[in-house]
Amino acid sequence: MSRRLRDLMQRLKHEFVTLLPSMLFFFVALHLVALMRALMLEGTGIALTTSASVTVAALILGKAVLIADWLPIINRYPDKPLIYNVIWKTLIYQTIAVLLHYLERLAESAWQAGGLVAGNDTLLAEIVWPHFWAIQLLLLVLIFMYCTMRELVRVLGRDRAREIFLGPPASRST
Repeated sequence: MSRRLRDLMQRLKHEFVTLLPSMLFFFVALHLVALMRALMLEGTGIALTTSASVTVAALILGKAVLIADWLPIINRYPDKPLIYNVIWKTLIYQTIAVLLHYLERLAESAWQAGGLVAGNDTLLAEIVWPHFWAIQLLLLVLIFMYCTMRELVRVLGRDRAREIFLGPPASRST
C-alpha cells in the first residue's frame, strides 16, 4: 500500500471516528423526532423511506456539527462558566437544524410542485406550523442535552467522564 493511500485511509478513519459520536446521537434523536412526527400526523409507524432520509439527515447534521466546530466563533466563551458555551453552541446547532429541516421539506415540496419557487409557495401555504415548531422544540432540547454532555466531556476529559458515568475500569475496581 502506498504512503499516500495509507495517509488517506488514516485521515478517513480519523474523520469517521470524529464524526461517529455526533452522528450516532443525531441518528437516535432524529429517529425519535421522526417517530413523534409520524405519531402526531397519522399515528402510524415510520416508512422505510423516512428512516433512510432520517439517516441521511443524521449524517448531514453530524457533519454540520463538525464543520460548525471549525468556525472561530464556536468557542466564544472559553473563560466563562460552561453554560455560556452550551447555550451558544445550542443556538448555532439549532439554527443549522431548523435550516436543514426546512430545506428537507422544501425539497419534497419542490419535487412535487415542479420547481423550487412553486415548492416554497406550496410549502409555506401547506406546512402545519404547530407541528414544525413542536419538532423544533424537541430538537432544541435534544441539541441542548448533546451540547451539555459534549462540554462536560471536553472539560472533564474522556477517561474521567467515562469513569464518572460508567464506573472505574474493571482492572482498577478490584
